[in-house]
Amino acid sequence: MSGLAIEPAIAAPTAPRRARLPLLVALALFWVVLMLAVALAADWVRPFPITALDLRHRLVPPVGLGGDWLHPLGTDELGRDVLSRLIASIRMSLLIAFGATVISAVVGVGLGFLAAHFRGLVEQGVLALVDFQAAMPFLILALAVLAFFGNALPLLICLLGLNGWERYARIARGLAISAGAQGYAAAVRQLGASPWRVYGRHVLPNIASTLIVSMTLSFPEIILLESGLSFLGLGVQPPDTSLGNMVGYGREYLTRAPWILLAPSVTIVLTTLSVSLLGDWLRDRLDPTLR
Repeated sequence: MSGLAIEPAIAAPTAPRRARLPLLVALALFWVVLMLAVALAADWVRPFPITALDLRHRLVPPVGLGGDWLHPLGTDELGRDVLSRLIASIRMSLLIAFGATVISAVVGVGLGFLAAHFRGLVEQGVLALVDFQAAMPFLILALAVLAFFGNALPLLICLLGLNGWERYARIARGLAISAGAQGYAAAVRQLGASPWRVYGRHVLPNIASTLIVSMTLSFPEIILLESGLSFLGLGVQPPDTSLGNMVGYGREYLTRAPWILLAPSVTIVLTTLSVSLLGDWLRDRLDPTLR
């Protein structure tokens, strides 16, 4: 046995493990997908029209509190089905939040690229606008504009789109200047590419991940802001409905029929929490400095 050499065991290389999706992030992703599916199929999945009145069945409690499956979440003070109004409210609130977030991102990125390209007086002017926007109490401004010009839905979306654009402007300006310092943007420019091509085809794709994360983090703020304005009566107007609108009407029946307010309130909390969790997870995955 002494002539037999014992070779040390060599462990076989193991395949790299795939990063598992955290449980909370998976639940948040499921909820966001569910809300998007409900918003897209709202006209087909809601059991009743949102304006259908039934005074004989007003303030019917939901299932589990004495109600029946005809109105699973109960009815409101006019006998309207809470589930149907909740489905329509989800679509309206997500539409407003998505439109306002896109407007905010486009305005902010455009001004940020403008400041990074021209520098000098243009950059100082953009930074002055950024500081002015950051110092402006936006809720008071929104209340004044909506009270003076009315509550039209396009005006509401555009007004909410002006909230938070300064963040995108700062991010786009800083990353565009950094891209110019790295040399690839200057190299493309020296080859004769126009500024539209330089920023649209080369700079923007390289900073898109950071902008997407910023959009996911500002999306819940837009939902909460729209809910607050609708709660005060200056947001979405009847016959349309939104989550904040439902909360505003349900507060008068908080002691007699709390389910009117509870359903949209829970939806607001879960949606904003889910989008925030996804935004934090995306930031950890896409930011190379956090790896």
